[in-house]
Amino acid sequence: MTRWILPILMATVVALPARGQDKPSPGPRERTVYIAAVEPKGGAHVDHEPFPATALPEGGGYALKKPDEKGRWEVSTYRWDPGTIVVNQGDRVTLEIIGINGNEHPFTIEGYWLTGVVRRGQLTRLTFTADKPGIFKIICRTHSPAMQADLVVLANK
Repeated sequence: MTRWILPILMATVVALPARGQDKPSPGPRERTVYIAAVEPKGGAHVDHEPFPATALPEGGGYALKKPDEKGRWEVSTYRWDPGTIVVNQGDRVTLEIIGINGNEHPFTIEGYWLTGVVRRGQLTRLTFTADKPGIFKIICRTHSPAMQADLVVLANK
């Protein structure tokens, strides 16, 4: 009986998939990604933190307010949250983007050349097929260079 145990164990091990082995892709999926257009802000008093001596990059993506009469200064920026979206090639993708801060955010998804406008208090939906693999910038044309995200489309194997 013992002479049968080793061949049975070896056959079982050979039949098992290797650890970390990729499973077959389930194929294209319907994906909905929820995004927020937000404006993080921060500030300080000149007694605790000096006002920055260097200017921020040009464009509408950054705002630096000089100290007020009480010595308080503020800095803010705009961003998409999340900043990276990952989908698979072939997925049918719906972006649901809510405007939290900022009057409006006209945007473009480079490489796909899709455009739209996100407004505060409104939901903007954009549906497309992620048919090209690569990394594509989602850029707010009002608040660049700060307000951009990456759409990562993973290639099919």
